[in-house]
Amino acid sequence: MSELMTSLNELREQGQMTWSEHEQGWIGRPGEIFDALAADGFNECKREMTTSRRDCRPVGGVWQGVNPLTNSVASLIWVARPAAQPATLFIEIDGEALHSL
Repeated sequence: MSELMTSLNELREQGQMTWSEHEQGWIGRPGEIFDALAADGFNECKREMTTSRRDCRPVGGVWQGVNPLTNSVASLIWVARPAAQPATLFIEIDGEALHSL
């Protein structure tokens, strides 16, 4: 699988996406992950965001994409962190959690 995820691998190699053992998820910016998955062949089919009741600030969301060449499905769930810090992201490909690349 990792050989098919070149753009996602590049984010990790460049330090724009790092694994957090404590949170058991990736730390990064959701938009960069969406773009990397799209570059790796996944077409977005769903994107939903949740907001805070008080200030309507996005606090997390869900993204799904399908790769029409491989019929693989990528899922991304993210939880925003305070201020301008990167989000915690949970990535699955075909139902398997992506813990490392």
